[in-house]
This record gives sequence, C-alpha cells and structure tokens, in this order.
Amino acid sequence: MRRSSPLALAALTTVAVTFAVVAPAQAANEPVGLDRTALREAIALRPGDDVAGVVARVTKSGQAWRGASGDLVTGKRVKDQAHFRIGSIAKPMEAVVLLQLSAEGRVDLDETVQHYLPGLLPDTFQPITVRQLLNHTSGLPQDFEGAPAPSQDAVIDNRFDYYTFDQVIQQTLRPEGRPWPGPRFAPGAKQEYNSFAYRVAGKLIEELTDHSLPHEITTRILAPLRMKDTSAPGRNTRVPRPYLPGYVPNSKGQLVDVNEQGGNPSSMISTAADLDRFITGLFNGRLLRPAQAAELRTLPRGADGKPLPYSDGSNCNTGPGKGSACFSIGLMSFPLPDGSVMWGKTGSDLGYKSGVFASPDLNLRAVYAVGTASAENHAATAIANRLAQAALSG
Repeated sequence: MRRSSPLALAALTTVAVTFAVVAPAQAANEPVGLDRTALREAIALRPGDDVAGVVARVTKSGQAWRGASGDLVTGKRVKDQAHFRIGSIAKPMEAVVLLQLSAEGRVDLDETVQHYLPGLLPDTFQPITVRQLLNHTSGLPQDFEGAPAPSQDAVIDNRFDYYTFDQVIQQTLRPEGRPWPGPRFAPGAKQEYNSFAYRVAGKLIEELTDHSLPHEITTRILAPLRMKDTSAPGRNTRVPRPYLPGYVPNSKGQLVDVNEQGGNPSSMISTAADLDRFITGLFNGRLLRPAQAAELRTLPRGADGKPLPYSDGSNCNTGPGKGSACFSIGLMSFPLPDGSVMWGKTGSDLGYKSGVFASPDLNLRAVYAVGTASAENHAATAIANRLAQAALSG
C-alpha cells in the first residue's frame, strides 16, 4: 500500500513554498517579464538534484515559456509536452466537482458526511461536514493509518496495486488485525492536510451522481477546458507517450522506472500545458460561479473569526513556528514577500513530484513536474527553488 507519510507531505509543502517565497532582485538590463535564459538554467539538471528529468511551463505578463530536461538515467531526451502523474493536484478537481454540485443544489457543504453516507464512519467520529472534508479540518485519520510501513522493495513490487474508494475507506477505518483509528482531533478545531478525507469526498461524488469520479471530472472539467492530454486512467497502469520518466531505487541501489503504476480512482495523468489550462479555467470563471469560486480563496476560521491553527503548530506553508491554516477548499495559499498571495497545489506519486500555482489575476502562472531518481523526499526542492527565482525575477 502506498501512502503519504508526514515527512513526504512536509517535503511537498517545502517545494510549494519555495516557489512562493523567493523574489530575487531584477538582473541588470533585464526587461520585466520572463528571463528565458534563467528559466532554462533553472531546470538544467545538476549533480545532487537526485532527479531524472523535469518539465516546466511559466507564463508571466502575457509571455509564455516551456522547457524540459533529462532523462539523466537513459540519456534520452525528455519532451516539454511529456505526460506525468499529478498526485494530489487531482484534489482541486475533486473540489470543483463538489462545488459545482453545491451550485446545482445537489449537496450542501455544511451538511454532514454521516447524512449523505450513513454508516460509512464509525460511531467514534463526531459529525463531519462536507466542507471540513475539503478544507482539511475533518480530523479523520490518514490513509491506512496504523499499518506497518512497507519496505522500499515492497513499494516498488506493489506499485501496480489499485484500490477502490471502498477498499481505501474500509482498510483505513475498519482494518483487520489492528486497532481501528479514531479521530485525530475534533472536526473544525484545527487544520491538517488529509488525503483520506478526499477519498471519502470521492466516494460522496460517486454516490451523489451515480457516476465514477473519473467520469465526473472528465465531463465537468477536462472536456469543457479541452484538456485532451489529461486522464484518470483507472486500472490502466500505463502513461501515454511521451512521458516524463520517474525512477525509484530498490534495496540494491538499482533505479526502477515506475511510470507504470496503479493507484485509486482519483489518480490522474496530465501535462504542463493541460494543468495551465486547468488553473486558468479555475480562476477565470469557466468552471465555477462567483460564490463557489470564492471558496477557493477562503481559509477556515474559528468562532473567533481567526484562521484555524495548523495541527503541528507550523505556519503550514512557511515552516516551524506558531502558525495557522493555509489550505482552502482544494488549494493552498502562497504568501509572497510583497504581501500578495498565490494559490495552487502540489502533488506526489511514486517517482513524481509536481505543482501548479497562479496569481488570482492569472498574470503569473507556473507548472512543474519532476521525475525522481532517488528515494529522498526532498528531491524536487533544489529545482523548485531555482525555477522560482527565475520565474519571479524582474
């Protein structure tokens, strides 16, 4: 079973924040806009990066740039239109589906999961609203919480496994052979990034619509935005060519290409160009009505009107210290040094780390994906840092 550890989630946050907080001074004689040379240099692979390849796309002030680097393992060229696995970047798409259903009057975000899915949660859980599922304040356990951590070889060998939402929910909430996990905190008391809550959200979408989650995402998002290179492959383990290779070392140190793998109904494949279409459609009104779009930039608050605290006391997107929530419904906020805020989402699958973010006015947008060549969780950080500096320069 593949699941995100707290360390892995912390690494993803680091990558995302790196994009958001670096604002270097403008180079001498460099015009405002994109520094294409700096962008190319940013994704050029260097010793110590621990990655096999990179694809990236940056749009700023009406100028667009795209690039690719690698594959360092095989020596083959990676194309900038390469496909890759997007991990949790699928979460905003799930959120869009439920926000659309809310606008259609088919679901109330402030109604409880227990109302819509009676019997799904054990009685040890207090009422949890749909909104709390989506903004990471549910207090639910993490995917497969309490299960023994698999070895790296087991992760590689079992990468083709596929789990339905029912299987993930059952094996998390009512596992055989170990105690059932209880709530991590009272619903609405604090925020903690939680992928399992989105498995429940996926199950809810399927119950409300009588369709699979991939069907709803395809008809409501991919088709209207003409995201022709994006798919939810289901049990099909292959990635369309060309693809960004991702490698994971086994116990013998041999790198295994893991681009073919299973997952769950929310597992998705995309390209940099398509993810740019998605974030653009998310912010320009193509996907959501104004009331629902506002949810994307609304952080959860307590009864005192202040943002909820983040569960581990961190600043959520800026590291240790007394901090507060940074996730809205589906997205994560990225504060910039000038006081403005960008919004986006990172993703991680076995062998892949990626991200997409944009300013609310869409003046600055960026997408990146990294194919790993290491078991380290911070493999993408160095490249994310360099790309951030290049994108924000000027």
